[in-house]
Amino acid sequence: MRDVTETGRPLRVHVLIDSLNWGGAETLLADFAAGAPAAGLDVSVGYLQDVNGSPSAERLRGAGVEPTLVGVRRLLDAESVLRVRRHLAAVRPDVVHTHLGAADVHGTIAARSLRLPVVSTIHLVGEGGGDARTQARERVMALARRRSRRVIAVSDAARRAYLDGGWDRPQHVVTVHNGIAVRPLRASREETRAALGIAPGAPVVALVSVLRAGKGHDVAAEAVGRLLPRFPDLRLLVAGDGPARDDVAQALAPLGDAALSLGFRSDALELIAAADVLLLPTRMDAFPTSLLEAAAVGVPVVATRVGGIPEIVDDGVTGVLVDPPPRATAVEAALAGLLADPRRRAAMGAAARERFATRFTAESWARRCRAVYDAVLS
Repeated sequence: MRDVTETGRPLRVHVLIDSLNWGGAETLLADFAAGAPAAGLDVSVGYLQDVNGSPSAERLRGAGVEPTLVGVRRLLDAESVLRVRRHLAAVRPDVVHTHLGAADVHGTIAARSLRLPVVSTIHLVGEGGGDARTQARERVMALARRRSRRVIAVSDAARRAYLDGGWDRPQHVVTVHNGIAVRPLRASREETRAALGIAPGAPVVALVSVLRAGKGHDVAAEAVGRLLPRFPDLRLLVAGDGPARDDVAQALAPLGDAALSLGFRSDALELIAAADVLLLPTRMDAFPTSLLEAAAVGVPVVATRVGGIPEIVDDGVTGVLVDPPPRATAVEAALAGLLADPRRRAAMGAAARERFATRFTAESWARRCRAVYDAVLS
């Protein structure tokens, strides 16, 4: 194996991912690319399929990375594996880093045939469940990850759940918390609110997440509805897109003008900065990016005490955590306490910003990944 850990040149890492759709793993690649130079990494990206026009590709281009569409048809299709192998042979990185299930399978098989080391990241709190076909697919993905040099879990909770499921051995799975790149806001809080037609002093709660079952949009809508008599100017901003868009629209409908459904937005950071509280009443989440974004801009959060969320939010210091399963009454109480107390919100926001700066920047994330790459290369 080539010794690239002491050459002085950047370590060439090729990220292979299923798609560049709306999800957190997909959108985070631009943040990883932005933080990579600080860790001596040269990052390139390949994605297996074009889904919904690849909305996350534009963020990557903004970070200076032009992603390459590999073009595969289905999991464990022989032609698709050969396509990935040809792609990796052309790139010839020092390390292949795969994200999401299909890339784990195709990438590991192809990279091992080329004698390229592979690291795989799991983005879910736990595997298992579903019908027989889903379970079979998950077994294939887990077997592929076992053949990688190292598996990264995005939180300690995700690592515990993965190991508890019997998918791997403890020494093969490590935790590396994600980070995000902070850029100057393109619009001020006041400008963003004005563009949305929101009065400067109106209380605003933001929910920024892929529209998928289990993210708690129904709980958020009910909680906000219960708060409207006390806070008649309250507005709920819902940003994101996904397969549950119709269900989310139905849940928000009773709120009328109090809810603004904004779809997929490239200015999520500006939307969060314009809010008084970020809300995420999710039923399960490994390490939600929107909580990092809220911390970066000093906005306190209300979220569920599940998955990796307690590894981001210091309960009572940077936000308020409610017990699972999330209930509208508990979310209502947590939101009411923060919306009625500007000083408490400001103190929590300042503490969140400080916590972010020491733990969750893109540069610190890239350095943590670099340590894993160096370990597998040595």
